Amino acid sequence: MTSAMLITMILGFALSVSVAVSIGLAAIVGIQVTNANMLISAKEIFNSINKFPLAAVPFFILAGNLMETGGISRRLVEFAKSIVGGVQGGLPMTCVLTCMIFAAVSGSSVATTFAIGAILIPALIKHGYPTSYAAALQATSAELGVIIPPSIPMILYGVSAEVSIGELFIAGFGPGILISGALMLFVWVWCKWKGWGKNDGEGRLRVLPATRQAFWALLMPVIILGGIYGGIFTPTEASAIAVVYALVVGMLIYREIGLQDVFPVLRRSVISSAVIMFIIANAGLFAFLITRAGVPEAIGHWLEQVLQSPAMFLLGVNAALFIIGMFIETSAAIIVLAPILAPVAAHFGIDPVHFGLIMVVNLALGMITPPFGVNLFAACTVARISLDKIIRHLLPFVAVILVCLMVITYVPVLSLGLRDLVYR
Repeated sequence: MTSAMLITMILGFALSVSVAVSIGLAAIVGIQVTNANMLISAKEIFNSINKFPLAAVPFFILAGNLMETGGISRRLVEFAKSIVGGVQGGLPMTCVLTCMIFAAVSGSSVATTFAIGAILIPALIKHGYPTSYAAALQATSAELGVIIPPSIPMILYGVSAEVSIGELFIAGFGPGILISGALMLFVWVWCKWKGWGKNDGEGRLRVLPATRQAFWALLMPVIILGGIYGGIFTPTEASAIAVVYALVVGMLIYREIGLQDVFPVLRRSVISSAVIMFIIANAGLFAFLITRAGVPEAIGHWLEQVLQSPAMFLLGVNAALFIIGMFIETSAAIIVLAPILAPVAAHFGIDPVHFGLIMVVNLALGMITPPFGVNLFAACTVARISLDKIIRHLLPFVAVILVCLMVITYVPVLSLGLRDLVYR
């Protein structure tokens, strides 16, 4: 059964069939091979999405789209530019910092790419940066959307591996700040070397006026994250609060969202949410079948024999996830792999929250690595260039993230220090 499922899935990928459909077809083939009742598919597909924390996914996507339409994104850009935009290379640094702030509400890297990229990619091009560099930078910076909490992949990992989503969220701050700082340092050095961005400070507001202008936008992550960690509401409830806040600010305070804008925003959000939920449903059925076939236990025993130390296990997992992330969408990979790998990591004494951060950061790399990097396609759509043109500028960014990943992997206190301070 397992062989038939894997062959069907790989064949689907090779024929450019969508990831969700390939996984679903593989699961159906597995059911047919074992002569099981097809009612299993309906039952397990329903069970896969019938989970309260998953309600946060469409709400965070809607909140991100409302922030883009309601002027919140633009004000966050002006605020970030007022802080770091005055130095050479300040505009690329503004891109990273804005994505970091925006990520504290959106939970989605694709939403971050469109919301921030629509503003900053044209600005970078206007200031003389190559279009391919601007697109590569935006795609990489938007990866912070799933590392800085709240994060949709963290929610999916928490549901799949039965780990506290609140602990995952607070553990994400350390890795998120590390990656943000490393990217800002890198783009500053790169721009100095290339001689780019000497006039990035033009049109920059002072910090105080920019802060005053962005006050309501900056208050949003404070309310959302403060409410979660203050015990006022759960991460799932926080997603609904984010939608209400973005709608009120966009319609009544900034007055940039009219009634005519609501339907297009809802339509975009529904389509994005449906795509993710379709992947989750099919991946849930696939994971159920391979679990019933004993694949997780077999992989666990094999890993224990081959990789006999925690350090070697983590190195092997990182290498495998890096390759898997190139071909399988992040949400689907987490749902399929988390139930398999998390118990093995626990056997090696690795904290499940730390392991969750490793998985999320590693698979987030898949969003900026060809051939199926969703952030790359989103950034190329905004910049109106083809994917092949940004690869040269993309490779150094991938190298920076890989270095950060190794630090996150082998320095667990970076992820668990704040978690232990709050929860222990």
